[in-house]
Amino acid sequence: MANQVMPNLLLKRAFLTPDRPAIQFKNKTYSFKEVYEKSYRIAGQLVQLGLIKGEYAGVLLSNHADTALIYLAFQLLDVKAVILNNRLTAEEIVWQLNDSKTVHLITEKAFTPKNEEINNLLPKLTIIPKEELFSADFIQPMITEEINLNDVCTVMYTSGTTGHPKGVLQTYGNHWWSAVGSALNLGLSEKDCWLCVVPMFHISGYSILIRSIVYGMRMVIHDNFNEQEVIEAIQSEKVTIMSVVSTMLIRIDAELGDCRLPKEFRCMLLGGGPASKTLLENCMVKEIPVFQTYGMTETASQIVTLSPEYSLSKLGSAGKPLFPSQLKIIDPNGEEESVKTAGEIIVKGPNVTIGYLNREEESSKKMVDGWFSTGDIGYIDEEGFLYVLDRRSDLIISGGENVYPAEIEGVLTSHPDIIDAGVIGLKDEEWGEVPIAFISAKTELNKDAIAAFCIQKLAKYKVPKQFFIIEQIPRNAAKKILRRELRQYLEELKRQDCN
Repeated sequence: MANQVMPNLLLKRAFLTPDRPAIQFKNKTYSFKEVYEKSYRIAGQLVQLGLIKGEYAGVLLSNHADTALIYLAFQLLDVKAVILNNRLTAEEIVWQLNDSKTVHLITEKAFTPKNEEINNLLPKLTIIPKEELFSADFIQPMITEEINLNDVCTVMYTSGTTGHPKGVLQTYGNHWWSAVGSALNLGLSEKDCWLCVVPMFHISGYSILIRSIVYGMRMVIHDNFNEQEVIEAIQSEKVTIMSVVSTMLIRIDAELGDCRLPKEFRCMLLGGGPASKTLLENCMVKEIPVFQTYGMTETASQIVTLSPEYSLSKLGSAGKPLFPSQLKIIDPNGEEESVKTAGEIIVKGPNVTIGYLNREEESSKKMVDGWFSTGDIGYIDEEGFLYVLDRRSDLIISGGENVYPAEIEGVLTSHPDIIDAGVIGLKDEEWGEVPIAFISAKTELNKDAIAAFCIQKLAKYKVPKQFFIIEQIPRNAAKKILRRELRQYLEELKRQDCN
């Protein structure tokens, strides 16, 4: 691919509209000029502390204006941000730091106990809390005035079906075209303001920051999700767009009661799996425009979106590909499937990843002639609307977080008394789905002790909510777990309980 070069996004935006409001956090608003000046200073402090152009550096931070400024300082220096999920355990984070060969970690004192654990496991890692970073001496940095759209900007880890996470390489071009595709789909208004309550360590949160810079749009950051605070912010800050997962939208809908959102609010961008008919009907009555989406870390946010006018007539659909993107459904031989025939979803476009960090073989398998293999199963109807049937086959989506059974199974089978384990998702009213585990053990096991063992090694949302001890985990001839049999077993247990 030919090199495409454009001005550094923040430099260009600060030049175009310096006085426009850019980032708002806890009643403090920064203009684009102030965002540039603060990011420039942080860039100089990062240089003083040893970060160099082109290196991969870890970032473990919470939702805060400081986080946005640090991300932008990385872009000014052309330091590639390995963005870490702060809900993960120290062990999970260390795995990703090792895999990315990271030598610097920018973090914050709020994570001190976790940082100490990380430091014990990785004594050579230089850990820099933002509080120390901001008080460091300043060296005038060499700013990257032009960006190459093919260059890596960020790395975000996504769990693989093998249980080992993979670092998704996200280029400047991926982020740029994601912002362009989103604007062409949702439209753009000079009055737009995007509320960010999703984590900025996820592509959903990071993409809002990129859109803010590209569009010249105010971004309001909340440090966590609270439905009452969200509704108040939409009203008082004249928010027009917000990214949510179903769990959040259910809580917003319930909190609203018979009230409505302001007329200016024009888009509830819903990711992390389809919404129920009841929820969509409630939103329709309250005139909340819900845009359902399908996307992943590998597509730098949404790649397929369903407009609100189709939310009920095309119930369950993720929509159509964004303007710069394409999708196809293929059979196991790579041939395109006919209408309404299920097969693997493959996608193509300038917002699609160039591959995985340090995994050339896996990257080349996933990418064939520019088409990326999602591993998801779905079909396209006669009008071109995508229906996703299985999210990466065994994936559990819990409160918008991706949970892979294989990762949990790996932890369970590392327990000395557990012979084998199988994990499936269970429908849950609050979280959409939660993981539950089936265990084959050598001896009598205490379920609370197993849960405690998991809590040490897994993020809270990955810890199974129920444990079932069974004689043998059902597997086929290829030794793959037969999850449908585990689901049948669960149904039998439910029937017995009813009787």
